[in-house]
Amino acid sequence: MSDANPNARLEAFCDGVFAIAATLLVIDVKLPSTAPIESTAGLWLALRHAGPAIAAFVLSFAIIFITWVNHHATLKLVGKSSPAFIYANGLLLLSVVFLPFPTGLLGEYVLTDHASPAVALYNAVLAVQGVAWILMSETVRWGSLARSERTAAQIRASGRFGWVALVIYALCAVLALRFPRTVAAITVVIWIFWLVLGITMKPE
Repeated sequence: MSDANPNARLEAFCDGVFAIAATLLVIDVKLPSTAPIESTAGLWLALRHAGPAIAAFVLSFAIIFITWVNHHATLKLVGKSSPAFIYANGLLLLSVVFLPFPTGLLGEYVLTDHASPAVALYNAVLAVQGVAWILMSETVRWGSLARSERTAAQIRASGRFGWVALVIYALCAVLALRFPRTVAAITVVIWIFWLVLGITMKPE
């Protein structure tokens, strides 16, 4: 299997990491324990209070899933590997594995008056993910790891998207210190855009 795909073990490891990270997101989706539920109306009220946590879960699950789709597509374009590429890939996995923590913060505090740290940290993690995509693209270029000139061009395009993501999410992280709820809404819109782009984009 390794002869046909030199990154088979790396891809299998990454798939496991993505799956675990996506599963861990649901741990923070729970009903608030501040008041006992003694009626149907009380349960509906508790579910409404859990809405931000559910929304944060859905957003982060979508982010992890979209990242996994793009990661899978990238590894198909790479015909070899190198230590630099593996470590750049590790940074991407770090951003994915860490995402459940700011997701929990976002779900708990986004509607409060002190949401700024949660929204800023969330976008900072996404900015780190942009850095990881840039490094993966550059290590492919430095090591001549692409399968062909055509796939090398596709990977360079991925690196450009990484720069766009880095700038956008770093800016959002800063703006979240003043406008956390607005930035949270913008973050959702951005990922809807990434999702639509991924669905509609035709392979070259």
